[in-house]
Amino acid sequence: MSNEFLLEAFLRDDQGKGASRRLRREERKIPAVIYGGGKDAQSISMWHNDLKKALENEAFYSHILTLSVDGKKETVILKDLQRHPYKPTLFHADFLRVDNKHEIHVNVPLHFINESTAPAIKLQGGAVNHQLNEVEVICLPKDLPEFIEVDMTDIEMDQTLHLSDLKMPKGVRVAALLQGEDHDQAVVSVHLPKGTKADEAEDAAEDEEGEAKE
Repeated sequence: MSNEFLLEAFLRDDQGKGASRRLRREERKIPAVIYGGGKDAQSISMWHNDLKKALENEAFYSHILTLSVDGKKETVILKDLQRHPYKPTLFHADFLRVDNKHEIHVNVPLHFINESTAPAIKLQGGAVNHQLNEVEVICLPKDLPEFIEVDMTDIEMDQTLHLSDLKMPKGVRVAALLQGEDHDQAVVSVHLPKGTKADEAEDAAEDEEGEAKE
């Protein structure tokens, strides 16, 4: 993992909506909580703008983070984030403690590569349909990838790639596949756009077949 994230945090005693509003308005901080790891939950606060800036990096969402809480470091991952419904303002963040001996469940973004050069797309005019943009993985913290690459080079027309087709790094598993074949979701597919000549010809053939059966 190429990125390292270290954010300052502060222990927080005041609780309740009023205290949270004062924290955001007067101190320009947001309330947050650290939980898990066999320890009690800790109420903390963080600089709003520091967290907001860190969130601009996609890797922040699927990365092992370090919070310096009053000088004491906690190793965590971001588990939940509350935002204002229409203003560029953060409301609250949840962080889960991690350690190197226990596996974690994290949603990791999918990066689709070689789409523009894939023959089915560039030469045959196929249109790409992304069904998933992220995938939940299970792994030890040291094996956590920032993203999973989906290479589109060899995808064929009318082909659909599923979760089971993804090439996962060593030590990383797709959470859904552990629940059985029924959870092998579609990730991406390529088809001719509606309205193309080939598509119209196929529809016409289906119509003729239907009329013949009648």
